Amino acid sequence: MEMKLSRRDILKAAGTTGMILAAGGSILTGSPGMASAQDRKPIELKPPAGGNAFMQLLAGRSSSREYSPEPLPISVLAGLLWAAFGISRPDSGKRTAPSASNRQEIDVYVAAANGLYLYEARSNALKPISADDIRGLTGRQAFVKEAPINLVYVSDYSKFDKRTEEEKLVYSAADTGFISENVYLYCASEGLATVVRAGIDKPTLANAMKLRPEQKIILAQSVGYPRKS
Repeated sequence: MEMKLSRRDILKAAGTTGMILAAGGSILTGSPGMASAQDRKPIELKPPAGGNAFMQLLAGRSSSREYSPEPLPISVLAGLLWAAFGISRPDSGKRTAPSASNRQEIDVYVAAANGLYLYEARSNALKPISADDIRGLTGRQAFVKEAPINLVYVSDYSKFDKRTEEEKLVYSAADTGFISENVYLYCASEGLATVVRAGIDKPTLANAMKLRPEQKIILAQSVGYPRKS
């Protein structure tokens, strides 16, 4: 007869019997100090199930630096931005990616051939910032000029309360990572190419974007259709 244990029972057992792992309904136990790490055998894991749609998206997630100049339809761009950091729970204003203390400090800018825009999640709209094509400034690699869209992730440090500069950077980097991975998964679902990038002349780009001193560029991400061979 299989005995199910509560979380409290498991934690209690871990502290009194030397439990080291609970997985797949079985509990592996051992006495502390009985064997060194070198003496222990590897635990074999089964390959992930491939039929699940989410697992297929993860398998299809990839980085690409070759893009078609074909522009993205507005419907695709709308889906991309919502997946990135749109409002998924209108009653609370919470979004598709987490943020430190729900500060929602990351702004998503869209650099396109016809100008620079700011994604405003609450109104679900693109706010024009500049009519200039600054795609080439969003990275040091030549392909960034060819990608129809370059997303620029900017942290507004003024939204943090009583945080050190190091904490602001760490939280902003982590929150940007969540958003950029959402973009990767959306691109995998729509057959789009993408790559996230850190190689940016940030002072030059910040000047072109007319950012305030408390706004800090974190990363950029190119998005477009794959270049046809």
